[in-house]
Amino acid sequence: MNSYYVAINKYKALWVALFLLTAGLPSQVAATELTFLNWQDYMDPKILVEFEERTGIKVAQRYFDSDTARDELLLETEGKGFDVALINGASIRILAKRGWLEPISETDIPNLKHIDPRWRTEHEKAEDYGVPYFWGTVGIIYRKDLVPFTVSSWMDLLRPSEALHGKISMIGDSSDMIGAALKALGYSLNSTDPGELEEAEALLQSQAPAVKTYRYLSLNEDSALLTGQVAMSMMYNGDTLMLQEYNDNIAFVLPKEGGNIWTDYLSVLSASTKKAAAKKFIDFLNEPEIAARLAQYVYYATPNLAAEELLPAEFKSDPIIYPSKEALERSETYRRLPPRAQKNRSAIFSRIVY
Repeated sequence: MNSYYVAINKYKALWVALFLLTAGLPSQVAATELTFLNWQDYMDPKILVEFEERTGIKVAQRYFDSDTARDELLLETEGKGFDVALINGASIRILAKRGWLEPISETDIPNLKHIDPRWRTEHEKAEDYGVPYFWGTVGIIYRKDLVPFTVSSWMDLLRPSEALHGKISMIGDSSDMIGAALKALGYSLNSTDPGELEEAEALLQSQAPAVKTYRYLSLNEDSALLTGQVAMSMMYNGDTLMLQEYNDNIAFVLPKEGGNIWTDYLSVLSASTKKAAAKKFIDFLNEPEIAARLAQYVYYATPNLAAEELLPAEFKSDPIIYPSKEALERSETYRRLPPRAQKNRSAIFSRIVY
């Protein structure tokens, strides 16, 4: 009996010694966890699980519901508290200038070699501080059973019929809202002309009483578009296909005046203490097979050329995901605006939304 207890005590002593040793070395024992600032429903959870199984690195997501909200959150935190962030093309230069984004290269992220050069250079500083994630357009989504006509113009949304008052939704982002109003009036969405911006504000102000919400609609079965609380809304093109899974009456149109061609980028935050893991995560997402699966999950056009070759023909021929050449020619990409023009737009947005 005595020898048995001696053996047990030796085992306990070894266990305690091992515990104390590993407790002093948390970086070697604790799993790395990345914080990813992202749109909701813009990542396949199974892909995150696969990344963790392969690397031991867990990815926790935090969400924003507009580019403006994301920028405000980063401003509040001075870019701290996040490792990877989803950044729209127009914001990359601004955030990089603040020193919040980490430079990237093919040395850090070898799978950058698969990315179409067009999307890498589409926005100022994007090539240095971001990896293209997806690209698409902004248009109008609507319920065919609740809207008694075929939607074709931004004016259908911005000057809605009386029956649609209280059932209109807008994207609460200054660029998207003002850009849509400018396109509806026949102007460039990058206009800096005070008179044209004044007309755009007047159009948005006249629409405001009909607007139910300026928050981006959810994409699950509780979405206001599915419950019928909203009949027509601004929306990013691919999100339409998520909602069509629940209701066949949902339709999308890129208005005849054209819209915005956007590009989203994955960026590493310069304040991150896990930059190597963050870059490994972005590189993983750009493995062709992973990028192709992700495109089919979110229903957006991938900038990854090797992944595009793996996509089904029906996916690549879907006009919602890949608009026609003519539709894209009528559309524009947001460009850098002078500080005074940007300040004017922010003031217009505040007067409408707040």
